[in-house]
Amino acid sequence: MINMFDDTYFMKKALQEAEEAFNKGEVPVGAVIVVDNRIIARAHNLTETLNDVTAHAEMQAITAAANFLGGKYLQDCTIYVTLEPCQMCAGALYWSQISKLVYGAKDEHRGCGALGTKLHPKTEVIEGVLSEEASALLKRFFIEKRNLN
Repeated sequence: MINMFDDTYFMKKALQEAEEAFNKGEVPVGAVIVVDNRIIARAHNLTETLNDVTAHAEMQAITAAANFLGGKYLQDCTIYVTLEPCQMCAGALYWSQISKLVYGAKDEHRGCGALGTKLHPKTEVIEGVLSEEASALLKRFFIEKRNLN
């Protein structure tokens, strides 16, 4: 199939999800999962809304995509996430056998790369797509949060 969309297109969709999280007072991280140039899952952080530390954007998206596909493996799928996945989310991505991970902003302290967390050996990783936009949204969120406290 010809790829009519590029990584930037889908990362913009993930950024829309991050904006939705921002508007709800959640840490602004968004994710979409794509197969054959079709978005099959959209999600954003819901840890505050659900009072659940595991309700990260990636976890929500993995569950939605698995339900859509009718199986637990996300082979031939790509996840676009605005922030480098944490150790928990990287582990879930490992077990889902996702084919490709594309993320925007790097998380120097809690990201899977900084912690040495392994992804599935067949998972391709592309980092830094729209990283400035993703970083700016996160910075804006935390500046506003500090000013409210």
